Amino acid sequence: MIKLPGLIDPHVHMREPGGEHKEDWQSGTRAALAGGFTLVLAMPNTKPPVVDSASFNAVLKLAESKALCDFALFAGAGPDAANLPALAERTAGLKMYLDQTYGPLRLDEMDLWMPHFASWPLNRPLAIHAESRTLAAAVLFAALFDRPVHICHVSKREEILVIKAARERGIPVTCEVTPHHLFLTQEDIPRMGGGFAEVRPVLASRADQQALWDNLDVIDCFASDHAPHTMEEKKGENPPPGFPGLETSLPLLLTAVANRMLTIDDIVQRCYTNPLRIFNLPAQPDTWIEVDTKAKWEIRAAAMQSRCSWTPFEGYPVQGRLERVVLRGKEVFRDGKVLAQPGYGRNIRERSQG
Repeated sequence: MIKLPGLIDPHVHMREPGGEHKEDWQSGTRAALAGGFTLVLAMPNTKPPVVDSASFNAVLKLAESKALCDFALFAGAGPDAANLPALAERTAGLKMYLDQTYGPLRLDEMDLWMPHFASWPLNRPLAIHAESRTLAAAVLFAALFDRPVHICHVSKREEILVIKAARERGIPVTCEVTPHHLFLTQEDIPRMGGGFAEVRPVLASRADQQALWDNLDVIDCFASDHAPHTMEEKKGENPPPGFPGLETSLPLLLTAVANRMLTIDDIVQRCYTNPLRIFNLPAQPDTWIEVDTKAKWEIRAAAMQSRCSWTPFEGYPVQGRLERVVLRGKEVFRDGKVLAQPGYGRNIRERSQG
């Protein structure tokens, strides 16, 4: 049994409002605690999206009443950038969608990017969904505006190499990689079947996957991109992209430790230390998790807390099981049972404006 800090997931989709049949703040944060995450940063592409103070306050009210773990909310970048900086201190950061995405927030024209790069405060992250050439353009904007950017869910060899080259030249770029891009490739698509393999960015080649592992030192964060949809939606004619991931991330990473692909320190750095720094987050007092690194088991959706009731890792053998979670001195998870009550989670930006 080992003791680790409470983990931080900087990229989750809680689906509320507008998609409560997939997930809501109560079920999503139950899944977070069951996965060892005591703090989650929620994305803004809800229905309606979080793009101004009114929509931000509406989601915040839902989260404060339902969340079981601590949280902060991203605002979404839209065509009108004028009023967003006034909201910045209350947010996890600003999310810019520059490439394929689920929802209406995609910004196709680069002239729409410029006001956000120029005016968003430096002490709040600018998190960007960008792929391939769009990613290269976002890195260029980071250099032009001399400001940090965080690239979400990097999945391809060309992308990690561009970020590596940018860092070597002093451009302030950080990035995250999802467990599903580390552990799945396009070769898994036939096994998964149809819509169950739909995700953005798409599952890449084995060579792309290997490039992520070969450049682990360039990867700052592991982020689940928890994006639940129901089985019925995934079986439909137009299946939406996204995988649930909050409850599978830690066991997959611990299995990589058992297989000597990672170390425990690699997990702590990318699921705690670096997110804390990059997203300018306050430390959670008296918060930790306990993990049995020797326990062997199989991932089963039937045992999970997420409302979506499936996982792309169904039946995967893993080694390493979460046994206990303590959040702010209170035991909130033990032996497979979530013990926290709705409303126990705190908005960390209301506690610290640093």
